[in-house]
Amino acid sequence: MAPDAILFDVDDTLCRYRRSGAALLAAAFDRTGHEPFITREEYHDRYPAFVDDSDSMVDLRAGDVEQLAGVDEAVSALSHLPLGVVTNGAPAMQSAKLAALGLEEAFDVVVHAGYDAPAKPSPEPFHAALSALDARPDRAYHVGNSLSSDVAGARAAGVGAVWLADGTARPEPEPDHTVESLTALPALLEDA
Repeated sequence: MAPDAILFDVDDTLCRYRRSGAALLAAAFDRTGHEPFITREEYHDRYPAFVDDSDSMVDLRAGDVEQLAGVDEAVSALSHLPLGVVTNGAPAMQSAKLAALGLEEAFDVVVHAGYDAPAKPSPEPFHAALSALDARPDRAYHVGNSLSSDVAGARAAGVGAVWLADGTARPEPEPDHTVESLTALPALLEDA
């Protein structure tokens, strides 16, 4: 039975950064002529406090993303279904990424977990997205790369979990389905 709705994560599911956060931070220090005074981890911990006030950072990071293989094909093939995004990323940042990827109109709802609802793996952002799509959890799938937030969150919400594999031999928690690329997603869900 085909699903009634599909939800997607953003980072490392629909897109990835061309350069790592550590490489960008090092480049920023180099460009300004300063010695590093903060680690990537410290920067990451402090990031939520200033991200919404930092237009240049949003623009810089959004311009540094590339779409993963199979995204356009999967989104196009599934466009007859209600599609949504459930992401733990900041609203300004994720909206800019979706726009940079040409996907801002592809999704019927975007839930920014940690902002609109508790962060994944809480089931609440999944339920919020499905409510907006008028879809039942047992008739929906969430596609993501993180076992700890995407797969665990989807399972907690009663949503089918499709894991975009990273090579982990024995994934925990175990997803309902595994794909190596989003290219395989439409055929998988057709048979689900």
